[in-house]
Amino acid sequence: MDPAATARMLGVGRNVLDDRLGIEIVEASAERVVARMPVEGNTQVYGTLHGGASCVLAESVGSCAAAVHAGPGRMALGIELNISHHRTVSDGVVTAVATKVSAGRTLATYDVVVTDERDRRICTARVTSMLRDRPDA
Repeated sequence: MDPAATARMLGVGRNVLDDRLGIEIVEASAERVVARMPVEGNTQVYGTLHGGASCVLAESVGSCAAAVHAGPGRMALGIELNISHHRTVSDGVVTAVATKVSAGRTLATYDVVVTDERDRRICTARVTSMLRDRPDA
């Protein structure tokens, strides 16, 4: 699916947290979602990427993939996030790749790997989302 179409389907651009962190979806399908996020502006007091920003990035790509899997008129609600932080990064851009583990009618689980510009693993996550009908559909 075209990233711009995915963004429209998910309602991106309505002053959501993803926008504030500078998260940009670059590839989106039910099997895999790729997004990028700048380190600058998303750091903690020591000048390295904030672990919470990594969590938001991981949940964003996992939930986006689950929402694409769910389809129009449905939504993905994150119910579990498990993340391990492996190394710090203090500049540049990080990339998150969510890959489908299991996806059905009511639940979807994705593995997420976040890497730096040198392709070093920053963190690893697992995101599980509950799939429901959208109340506005």
